[in-house]
Amino acid sequence: MSVRHGVPVSEIMTKDLVVLNLNDGLDKAEHLFKVHSIRHIPVLDGDKIVGMLSLTDLLRISFADGAYEDEENIETIVYNMFTISQVMAKNVESVAPNTTVKEVAEVLAAKEYHALPVVEDEKLVGIVTTTDLINYLLKQY
Repeated sequence: MSVRHGVPVSEIMTKDLVVLNLNDGLDKAEHLFKVHSIRHIPVLDGDKIVGMLSLTDLLRISFADGAYEDEENIETIVYNMFTISQVMAKNVESVAPNTTVKEVAEVLAAKEYHALPVVEDEKLVGIVTTTDLINYLLKQY
């Protein structure tokens, strides 16, 4: 196996971004998670990233687990009780596009989160997840 050293994260990050605005509702977040089959969504205030919402964050506040006949209405009520700002992870660590894949792997291995926004000149240009990292490593074999 010959791993290429110094590969920038821009080579493996997701560039086709699904994002939420700080003012969006959690029902929209749930819809985006389902439609796109993703687990992390950057939250923007204008062009500036202000947080990261994970599917886990959303599931943590949703107690509708199928035990209720009218599950959708219960989830909507719960989602209306919270704002994205209250549920998302704030002060999210970000990386630059030229950060190496190895450095990204070290950050993700050391922290409890599974996605990092990729930011250039304070503008969100991508997102890199543990899945992106694993897929990159699998290609090396």
